[in-house]
Order: sequence, then C-alpha cells, then structure tokens
Amino acid sequence: MAVIPAYVKAVTEKLNMAGFEAYPVGGCVRDLLLGKTPHDWDVCTSALPEQMKAVFSDVACFDTGLKHGTLTVLSGGEPIEITTFRSDGGYSDHRRPDSVSFVTSLREDLSRRDFTVNALCFDEGGGVIDLFGGRDDLRSRLIRCVGDPEQRFEEDALRILRALRFSSVLDFDIDE
Repeated sequence: MAVIPAYVKAVTEKLNMAGFEAYPVGGCVRDLLLGKTPHDWDVCTSALPEQMKAVFSDVACFDTGLKHGTLTVLSGGEPIEITTFRSDGGYSDHRRPDSVSFVTSLREDLSRRDFTVNALCFDEGGGVIDLFGGRDDLRSRLIRCVGDPEQRFEEDALRILRALRFSSVLDFDIDE
C-alpha cells in the first residue's frame, strides 16, 4: 500500500464525499512505486469541470484547461491538477486532441494515456489500480504503449521523445 500525502488524500476524499470517483494517477503513482518522491500529483475524477469547481469553491482554484477538463486546486499549499475522465478525439496536428469527450469510465480514461507505467492509479486505500500491465512493466523496466503503439505515436508525436526521455531517466528499455 502506498502512502499518499495528506494534501492529496484531502482532494480525493472531498471529491468522493461529493459522490465522485477520484484517483491519484500517472507519473506520481509510477514514481512512488519506483521509490522516488513525486514532484507533483495529478488526480483523475468522474466529476465534470463545473462540478469540480463547485466541490472546491472554498479553496483556491485555477482554470488550467477547463475545455480539456483540468482544474488546478491548492491543497495544503500544493497545486494538484484534477482532470475529468475523458476520451480524446482526433489529433490533426499530431500533438493535441482536436476535441475531448468527458466519460464516466476510469478504464476509458486510462486507455487514452501514453505508456502503461503512466496509466496507473491509487485507490482510496493506496492500492494500485493497474488495467494495462504497468506494474509488470515497472518490474521489467520497460516503456510500453497503452494499446496500439502506432496509434499512440500518430496521435501525439511528442510521445516518441517522452519514451526516449523515460528510457534515459529511468534506465528502462523501450518495447519494440
């Protein structure tokens, strides 16, 4: 079980108490599982942007990217990016989605992410939610795309450089 900082738990618990799912997700989970201290914390949620704003109306919030479902909340003096579960539309510029659709499924949200090691979440108790084999890839020291690699790189060409950076920084191999 992972130890999630109190200021992060405060955010997920507040969303949960309002009736929404909320999970620490991505690089913070990866880093903690690797024994590293996360530099920042991201949370994914079933709450829509306006619902997030209502839940956090009593704290400092910043509209980081509401059209993509992202709100930054200050908790314990630390910024936490909270993003609504979403699926991405086409990527005509090979970098950013042309559109996003908010969804209610954690699986659907995680399936759009770049690499299996970045598609990991913590549940309420600090247990790991791993729908795409990210923990095995951490153990194997492997960078592997979620789903079809050609599709992932076609969507966002920067993911190629991200794979190289993760490989270099983490000393991981890149899946063929």
